[in-house]
Amino acid sequence: MKKILIITASARTAQSKSRALTETFVNLWNEIQGEAVFKFRDLSNSDIPFVNESWIQAASKKKEVRDEIDNQALKLSDFYIQELKEADCIVLGTPMYNWSIPAVLKGYIDQIIRINETWKFDSDNTENPYLGLLENKTIFLLLTRGGIGYEKGEPNAHMNFQSAYLQEVFKLIGIDNIHTIAVNGESRDQEAFAKSLETAHKTIKSLIEKEVL
Repeated sequence: MKKILIITASARTAQSKSRALTETFVNLWNEIQGEAVFKFRDLSNSDIPFVNESWIQAASKKKEVRDEIDNQALKLSDFYIQELKEADCIVLGTPMYNWSIPAVLKGYIDQIIRINETWKFDSDNTENPYLGLLENKTIFLLLTRGGIGYEKGEPNAHMNFQSAYLQEVFKLIGIDNIHTIAVNGESRDQEAFAKSLETAHKTIKSLIEKEVL
C-alpha cells in the first residue's frame, strides 16, 4: 500500500486554494486507486525554528559523536526527514507569497536539507557533486498564485521564485520524479483562474489514473 505524505503551507485555512488542491488529490486518489496510507503535515500550525548555530554544529558532527544537546537541536529535523524517508509520494500544496514561498515552508526545507541524511557531497564528481539520498519517490507540487503570467515565456516568469526553487531543492535530495501543477489568477482574473483550476484537476486525475508514483 502506498504511503503518501500530504504537506500544506498556506497561512489560510478554509479559503486556501492550495489546501483545496491537496484535498482534491486525496479525493481523486481514493476514488481512482482506493487504497493508501495518508499522513498529513500542516506546516502553518507548526512552530518551526530557524536554523541556528547549535543546529549547524550538530548537523556537521557524525551521529556517533553527538551529545544530548546536539540530538535535541536536530530532533525536529530528524522527525521531518524520517517522514520523508517513509513516504512513497509527497504532495506539497503551497501558495506563492511575495513571488516565492511561505516562510514556514522555507523553514521546513532548511530542516530537511541535511548533509549525509538527505544529500551528500562528492568532491570527485566535478559535474554533479550534490547527490540526493532519497530515492524512488515522487512529489506533486500543487502551487497556487494570485496573479498570472508566471510560466516559462510569460511576462512575469522572471518573478517566479516558487516553482523553480522547489523543483531544485527536492531534486537535490534525490526526488527527481516531480510533477508541478500550478493554478494561476485567483486574485486578478477569475476566468483565467477557473480555467487554470479545471486544467489542474484534470492533470491530477490523469496522473493518478496512470499511477505515476
